[in-house]
Amino acid sequence: MRFIYTDGGNDDFIEQCHMLDDFLNELVGGEQNRAQYIPYNKLDDIHDVIVAYDGNSPVGCASFKKYDEENAEVKRVFIRDEYRGRGISKTLMSMLEERASKSGYKYLILESGELLVAAMALYRNIGYKVIPNYGQYKDMPDSICMRKEL
Repeated sequence: MRFIYTDGGNDDFIEQCHMLDDFLNELVGGEQNRAQYIPYNKLDDIHDVIVAYDGNSPVGCASFKKYDEENAEVKRVFIRDEYRGRGISKTLMSMLEERASKSGYKYLILESGELLVAAMALYRNIGYKVIPNYGQYKDMPDSICMRKEL
């Protein structure tokens, strides 16, 4: 397994994000059931990305973007189904945390949901704590927001 740092314009990252969107659409019964979240998952302002590879094949990704001076927001964490359970997401998150810390952020924040069972287990396992829903997620009852001090 190898990992590369890149940005939101990377073709392999974009491909993984499309796979994530397909996964989420299947999970919730179609894109229309997650339409309120789509505007907050655009790649335009994501500049810090890590893509995981098995040989030359991208198998997962994770990224963050600036939320404010102290907080970076975790975005677009995804592992292809056949690669889940191998610790790749934990490695990606550790690398993200290190990069965000070196970039001067004090916290990583994220939004997830109970339907994302594996993601929620990962975040809790690596020290993320539930916080009040922030920003655009304040009025979204299915959202669960979390934070970790770096």
